[in-house]
Amino acid sequence: MVKKSLSRIYLAIIFLFLYLPIGVLIVLSFNNSLSRVKWGGFTTEWYRNLVSDPTIMNAFYTTILITVASSVIATIIGTMAAIGISAMRKRNRQIMLGATNIPLLNADIVTGISLMLLFVRFTELGTSTVLIAHITFDIPYVILNVLPKLSNTSSHTYEAARDLGATPLYAFFKIVWPDIKPGVFSGFLMAVTMSLDDFSITYFTKGAGVNTLSTMIYTQLRKGIIPEMYALSTILFFLALVLLLIMNYRSVKDAKGRSRK
Repeated sequence: MVKKSLSRIYLAIIFLFLYLPIGVLIVLSFNNSLSRVKWGGFTTEWYRNLVSDPTIMNAFYTTILITVASSVIATIIGTMAAIGISAMRKRNRQIMLGATNIPLLNADIVTGISLMLLFVRFTELGTSTVLIAHITFDIPYVILNVLPKLSNTSSHTYEAARDLGATPLYAFFKIVWPDIKPGVFSGFLMAVTMSLDDFSITYFTKGAGVNTLSTMIYTQLRKGIIPEMYALSTILFFLALVLLLIMNYRSVKDAKGRSRK
């Protein structure tokens, strides 16, 4: 009983340190006062001000554009790459997996500086360079989510469909796609989360006048904290939380589906 009580207390302390600052942030986003230590009443003014602030809205539109575009493109490329890697021999597969894991292990600041040096050599920094950078670090996450699903599929079923006259595309969508669809969806959500949350790589690859929400918040914090930043950070937190819940729900649903089979 003592060990169980101590473990629960320890877990409660860990969660307190992790989520208490976020809780304070959420409370301050509804505080009708510029003070961070005095409660001035409940208000949604700071959320309404977000919509009327052109700087924040431009950063929001840029973030959504880059996040959605990079996630979709990375999902397509990553899925095709996973299919190609799964068809390789074991030695070549290990080499390719090692190469795709480098962006995951590499520090974000190193990846950001490397991409910046590459971009300035051939083009100007701007929205397109940020998009390419996000696609680059999103692809490995898609591959890691799709490969396990491909390992559970049988290539003989696909080959049998081809022998019976099915075209490669038809056989893929009828045989392979139903098995890897959960992994592709999980990879897409992971790409959305990583792209939405990224700061370091975006900061080094964006051009002048281009801002995402993360870089815009960083710039505003250097000038001083305004209540709108509390509201914006709260929205981003709940958006990331919803994506996380969806991913966990999909994982649990897939696990139940496999257990029934």
